[in-house]
Amino acid sequence: MSQERLRFKKSSRSGGNSNCVEVSHTRTHLRDSKNPTGPTLTINTTALITFAKAQRD
Repeated sequence: MSQERLRFKKSSRSGGNSNCVEVSHTRTHLRDSKNPTGPTLTINTTALITFAKAQRD
């Protein structure tokens, strides 16, 4: 899927800060909010959530 077809959203907890990671509406890509036309990172959402939850322990 091309980046032009992806829609990205920044966390509401970012408070308007531009130092954030945005996630695509498909939850398969991440990008740097400071560089919205730059490259994206394809992710495994399940693995990312599992990792994030493990970091809370």
